[in-house]
Amino acid sequence: MTSTRNSRASSRRAPSGLSTRTVRQPRKPEASPAPGVVAEPPPREDKAPFDIDEVLGRIREEVRRYADAAMFALAANGHDSLFEQLIACILSIRTRDEVSLPVSLALLGCASTPDAMARLTPDEIDEVISPVTFHEPKARQIHAIAVRTRDEFNGTLPCDAEVLQSFKGVGPKCAHLALGIACGHEAISVDIHVHRVTNRWGYVHARSPEATLKALEAQLPRAYWVEINRLLVPFGKHVCTGTRPKCSTCPVLKYCRQVGVTDHR
Repeated sequence: MTSTRNSRASSRRAPSGLSTRTVRQPRKPEASPAPGVVAEPPPREDKAPFDIDEVLGRIREEVRRYADAAMFALAANGHDSLFEQLIACILSIRTRDEVSLPVSLALLGCASTPDAMARLTPDEIDEVISPVTFHEPKARQIHAIAVRTRDEFNGTLPCDAEVLQSFKGVGPKCAHLALGIACGHEAISVDIHVHRVTNRWGYVHARSPEATLKALEAQLPRAYWVEINRLLVPFGKHVCTGTRPKCSTCPVLKYCRQVGVTDHR
């Protein structure tokens, strides 16, 4: 009886090397976007393929009618040293160009070198820059940068992003823009306008200016790394505005995916 059962059991066994159980392959987890990156929106049949050369060429023509971005305008007025550009960028933080540019011209008219700025007191600097936002901490910051530049770098800031960002309150945006204008470095400066416009186009898909910077560094042609800030600051202020952008008269509407736009003019 036992041998009969064993014979029946063996007849039901799978051939050697095979299993009677179906082995399910584990499902591959869906790829998730990198930190700060959002999923690309679906394509739109009513839009032309995005051409960054054509888009920036059209915007270059569009912004000729508007005032230049503050730091580029400052350089055109002769204040194009790295120290002057860094000071101007600090003044521009959370402040409109219409305010920061005349304040920068006034301050640098009083003291355009680290040595001259260091001879001023923070209170004297504050008196000149009072129209900008956060003027008191900015005055202390500017004085500290001037003193350190005079004492540690013999009065001349090196064209080095790490050095610039070692100063309190100086981040990648100011460091990159100052280096691009004053030193000719290929560096992208992402402010709120560059962040908003490039994401609205659908050219990048990022949640923060920092993530937008990384995305642009990966795909924007290097020839545009400095110019993109110069173009998109006035374009973002006057055309591709934060609320109700002027899509009906936008020169790049046929390329723009209009990501997140729910109401426009």
